[in-house]
Amino acid sequence: MLTAFFEAVRFLTLIPLPFMPPMTGKDYEQTVARAMAWFPAVGALIGLIACGAGGLAGTLWGDFARAVSVVVALAVVTAGLHLDGLSDTFDAVMSWRSRERKLEIMKDSRIGAMGALALIAVVALKVAFVAAAGENWPRAVLVATTLGRWADLYGIFFFPAAREGGLGRSFHDFIRRSDFIFATLQMLVIVALVCAVGRPPPAWPDSLLRGGIAIGLTLLVARVVFTRWTRSLGGLTGDTYGAMCEIGEVVALAAMSARPL
Repeated sequence: MLTAFFEAVRFLTLIPLPFMPPMTGKDYEQTVARAMAWFPAVGALIGLIACGAGGLAGTLWGDFARAVSVVVALAVVTAGLHLDGLSDTFDAVMSWRSRERKLEIMKDSRIGAMGALALIAVVALKVAFVAAAGENWPRAVLVATTLGRWADLYGIFFFPAAREGGLGRSFHDFIRRSDFIFATLQMLVIVALVCAVGRPPPAWPDSLLRGGIAIGLTLLVARVVFTRWTRSLGGLTGDTYGAMCEIGEVVALAAMSARPL
């Protein structure tokens, strides 16, 4: 079990794990796929690292620097893995070309106008929402990074793969119902703990409600977006999973930082 967790850490982050075996062998894709059940926990770990960077920056330079540092840290610790998928996905799905041509565009390493716009929008919105969260910004960040990775698993489990071969196909083929259930329970526990720990018991209902709203909105957006992309591409790819992770983080941050109505 710990091996699967560390495999998920190695796949999703730049954290050095010298004790892990080399990433070689024909069964590597299956090994990574088996680690998917730990994606929400690794998301929380990524959030903790970003919170550390944000806390330091906030102490030295103030709230805006804190928000920017959190977003930069999220990109650095993941090596821009999901941001790359975001730009590739939007260049493809916004091109209004044939399905085959869209899938070709997703393989192109160059960034087009729509991909650049998506990157700018996501980064700007993350900075704005982290800043808007005020003193609750660490909770917002941890919930967002956890839900972003869980949204990936939702798409992997419930939607078809767009093409044969590749890690996206392996993820879809190897994920088990038990993996998704375990990841979902894991996500629920993490969100509940993040929302409740450190607050007085009378504040738990409102805090847990906000966390529940973040989960519900992330699920709703993931369902709508994945359905649209499946119709456009014939299924999902590794790039679309990365894109949804970024979108899920934005949605969760928006829910966690919104002012009470």
